[in-house]
Amino acid sequence: MIVQRRAVTAVLAAATLLLTAGCSSDEGGGGGGSGVDGSASPGRTSPQSSSPAQTAEEAPPAKGSVKVVRTVTEGLKSPWGLAPLPDGDLLVSSRDEGTITRVDTETGKKTEVGEVPGVSAAGEGGLLGLALSPSFASDHMVYAYFTTESDNRIARMLYEEEKPAGEQLGAPNTVFRGIPKGYIHNGGRIAFGPDKMLYAGTGESGDTGLAQDKASLGGKILRLTPEGEPAPGNPFPDSPVYSYGHRNVQGLAWDSKQRLFAAEFGQDTWDELNQIKPGDNYGWPEAEGDSDDDAFHNPVAQWHTDDASPSGVAYAEGSIWMAGLKGQRLWRVPLKGTETAADPQAFLEGEYGRLRTVVSAGGDKLWLMTSETDGRGSPEGGDDRILELQVT
Repeated sequence: MIVQRRAVTAVLAAATLLLTAGCSSDEGGGGGGSGVDGSASPGRTSPQSSSPAQTAEEAPPAKGSVKVVRTVTEGLKSPWGLAPLPDGDLLVSSRDEGTITRVDTETGKKTEVGEVPGVSAAGEGGLLGLALSPSFASDHMVYAYFTTESDNRIARMLYEEEKPAGEQLGAPNTVFRGIPKGYIHNGGRIAFGPDKMLYAGTGESGDTGLAQDKASLGGKILRLTPEGEPAPGNPFPDSPVYSYGHRNVQGLAWDSKQRLFAAEFGQDTWDELNQIKPGDNYGWPEAEGDSDDDAFHNPVAQWHTDDASPSGVAYAEGSIWMAGLKGQRLWRVPLKGTETAADPQAFLEGEYGRLRTVVSAGGDKLWLMTSETDGRGSPEGGDDRILELQVT
């Protein structure tokens, strides 16, 4: 077990954040947010009216638990995306190196699959989210969201396991391009939904006006066919935009009723967990956190930015699990319908540093990936690593 990081480490990490970003988001959250008492305050839940359907849904226990079963692997460099393979192994993207690595979850062995050409890593950009094709068993396609010299885009590549290590990725076939890029707020999380459509969380690249512009791809959640076309049934005609008014979407997950939840960085005040409705406006930059304006969809829960700076999210055991970067903790958000069933609960605070990605491993298990080697952490021996968790 890794010892808790000393207060001086947190100070150094905060100083690094201010020097590297000049912005109060990502990977560091806000400039002045903190818990009410300066400690790990629980997330604030948003008041919502309950519908009969929501009330009828069974809620998980108010309090849960997290057990670190084991460290799966160590020594990862700037890991970002995490995609479980059908046989139980994991594919991991390196944001800065532009490579994809396969991790054997039984032995921890790491094998480089290949390098994605065209990746231009700078600031928060680089090789980001990964997702497997819904038809992976037959087409062996891996999707990747990455930053180039000109934009953020999504490409798919043939993964041929029988080839030598380092040569297993085919040439990228770009399915979607033109997402605004910046030194900050590149979004990057992609996932195939229960409808087998491709969802992508984007950032407004530091240009706040893009989030409210429905003609822009920045500050949005996009919904695409596997070929990169606007998905049938999208809320705006001939548009890939599914929801808008986002600052920097970093986590996507569906609950057991196929409802989409997304994690989002705030600026100086509130980070958010949102339940996504097609066509809805989530407020940025006019609103951060709860708003009295009925034009904006309020978050399910919100946190002071020092306590979260959320990245990946996953659903397991009736709760959303949210990884925190600056917050250096894993949040459990128990759900009853589309509302919180109890106050969010924090785990692993400070024990493993910055937490980047969390993915369901089936049942009560999660894969959790740290993010200490991304330029904003304080790496220690073994960083970065993937953990196997058992949760309730």
